Amino acid sequence: MSFTAPTADQRFVLDHVVGIGELAESERFAAASADVVEAVLEGIGDFAAGEWAPLLRAGDTVGARWTPDGVVMPDGFGKAYRDYVEGGWGTIGVPEAWGGQGLPFAIQTAVLDTLGAANMGLALAPTLTVGAIEALIHHGSPEQQALYLPHLATGAWTGTMNLTEPQAGSDVGALRTQARPRGDGTWSIKGTKIFISFGDHDMAPNIVHLVLARTPDAPPGTKGISLFLVPKYRLDAAGNPGELNDVRVVSIEHKMGLHASPTCVLSFGDNDDCVGELIGEELGGIRAMFTMMNNARLNVGLQGAQVAEAATQAAVAYARERIQSPRAGSPSRESVAIIEHPDVRRMLMRMKAQTQAARALVYYAAGHVDRAAIGEAGAQERLEILTPLAKAHGTDIG
Repeated sequence: MSFTAPTADQRFVLDHVVGIGELAESERFAAASADVVEAVLEGIGDFAAGEWAPLLRAGDTVGARWTPDGVVMPDGFGKAYRDYVEGGWGTIGVPEAWGGQGLPFAIQTAVLDTLGAANMGLALAPTLTVGAIEALIHHGSPEQQALYLPHLATGAWTGTMNLTEPQAGSDVGALRTQARPRGDGTWSIKGTKIFISFGDHDMAPNIVHLVLARTPDAPPGTKGISLFLVPKYRLDAAGNPGELNDVRVVSIEHKMGLHASPTCVLSFGDNDDCVGELIGEELGGIRAMFTMMNNARLNVGLQGAQVAEAATQAAVAYARERIQSPRAGSPSRESVAIIEHPDVRRMLMRMKAQTQAARALVYYAAGHVDRAAIGEAGAQERLEILTPLAKAHGTDIG
C-alpha cells in the first residue's frame, strides 16, 4: 500500500486551528510565511512517501536486531535516516542559535506527524531527540549546549530519555542508578534502565542519553534525583565521538508491533567507567526531566494521530480492493467493492473524522507551545491543560 501525506488536512489545521498566520506576525516566527509552510508540508510529504514508507514492511518483518556490539537496524533504515538529517528535517523547530531553522513547534509537529504516519518505528528516533533538545536548551550549561545541541538539532546524533528501572516501574522515586563525583566535575554513572526507546542503533555516530540518577547522600524519593548527560561515545578534544562510554545494550524488549523501534534495556557502568555530566542543579533532575517529558507527552498524543492516519489509509485502500456482496438496495446482484456498502462508508468516514479531530487537538496544543514562547498571556496555562488531553485522546483514537 502506498502512503500519501495528509498535507491538505495539516494545512487546514495549521491555518484555522493553530493560527499559524498569527504566529508568523511575531518577530520570532516571522520566517513561517505561507509559502514556507506549504513548502515544508509538501517536501516532507514527498520525502516520507518516497523514502520512509517503503521501509515499513521490512521494519515489521526484519526488525531491529540485538548483537553483542549493539543494535543493528534493518537494511535501508540507516540511509533513510541520514537522508532525513541531510534534508534538514530535524532542524525545523530548533532555535537558529543552535543551527535550527527557528520555525514554530507546530510546524515541527506536522513534520513528525507525516514521518510517523509513514513509518512509526523509524520516526521514534527523532521524536525522542526533540525532547533531549528541549531539556538541554532549558537546563544545559553553555558548554553542554555548544557541544551537543548543534548535532542533536540536525538529528546527526539522537537523544534518549532514561527514567524507568526494573524494580521501580513507573515509580520514578524508587530508582537506584547511582552517580558519584569523579573529582574533575564529571560523574561516574552506574545502574540499569529499561524501556529506552531507540536506546541503541547504528544509524548515527553518537547517542546522547539523558539519565536520572541519585547522588551520594541524596534524600529518598523524587527529591533526591539528578539528571545527567551520558553519551554513548565520549567526546574527544575536538568534540567528536571517541571511545565507548561503558554503556551496554543488555537486550531489546519483545514488543507487539513496532519491531523496527529498538526499545532497549541499557546497563551503565558495568566496568565502573561510565562518565556523565550533571544537567542543571544537583537534585533538580525531576524539574529538568519534566521539560523533556512534557514534550514527549505531546508527541505521544501525536503518535496516536499518526497510527490513526496510517490505519485509516490502510482501511480505505482495503475497502476499495475487497470485493464482496451486492450493494444493499441495488437491483444488481453483482458483488461490489466493500467501500460501496453504506455501513462500511460510515465506518471509514468516522475514522477520518476522528483522525482529523485528534490531529487538530495535538496541533492546537503544539501551537500553544509557540504562543507561550512569544509570551502570549494565558498560553502556558492553556498548554498545561491541553497536554494531558492531547496525549490521552490521541492515543485512545490511535
